[in-house]
Amino acid sequence: MRTPIIAGNWKLNMNPEQTTEFVEAVKAKLPDPSKVESLICAPAVDLDALRKAAEGSNLHIGAENCYFEDEGAFTGETSPKVLNEMGIDYVIIGHSERRGYFHETDEDINKKAKAIFANNMTPIICCGESLETREANKQEEWVVAQIKAALEGLTAEQVSSLVIAYEPIWAIGTGKTASSDQAEEMCKTIRETIKDLYNEETAENVRIQYGGSVKPANVKELMSKPDIDGGLVGGASLDPESFLALVNYQD
Repeated sequence: MRTPIIAGNWKLNMNPEQTTEFVEAVKAKLPDPSKVESLICAPAVDLDALRKAAEGSNLHIGAENCYFEDEGAFTGETSPKVLNEMGIDYVIIGHSERRGYFHETDEDINKKAKAIFANNMTPIICCGESLETREANKQEEWVVAQIKAALEGLTAEQVSSLVIAYEPIWAIGTGKTASSDQAEEMCKTIRETIKDLYNEETAENVRIQYGGSVKPANVKELMSKPDIDGGLVGGASLDPESFLALVNYQD
């Protein structure tokens, strides 16, 4: 039985003071982690405040990105080794904004996944197609290629433990949401791809989120689908009450 995971991706928002205020507002109202895993992925400058504020609560903490080397002359990058030393649980990699704005490649994302595992954290690997790709009806081959490249060289045990976030680019921050059937169709395709690459057990263990304008109004319908195990949430995760409504969608 896969435990649902609702993750907030704050992107370039919130400062340390706001981060502490947010956690104080939500930490006593989070669900039992055996029912729903609650996660906030914050900018690197907020992670220390997030860690301190979340201590002793059911809130997991994650970073929005990292580099694939632990240390060295890589000005401006974030070390996965240091993230682990800070007590970070998850790291988002391969987000469409990283791919688009910062020209990250499938090879970069694969290297990052390996570095995250080497430092005892869990990657959340993002994938998703543009509107042009979907209109050309090539979304499945696009996403399958992203998944194959991201998982290259990872073991079945590693893949069983990671999280994949399907985020159609045309639905991120646009107010448009893939229908629950569209989201389920692609999440099922991802699971079948992992079955083909590894085995049925690995495919059944891996958690697959949907991301793209997820909000309290649509989270229940999305989460009712058999292959959708969670949400990667942008704007709706910045407000404490909205985030609580998302993680407590079963109530």
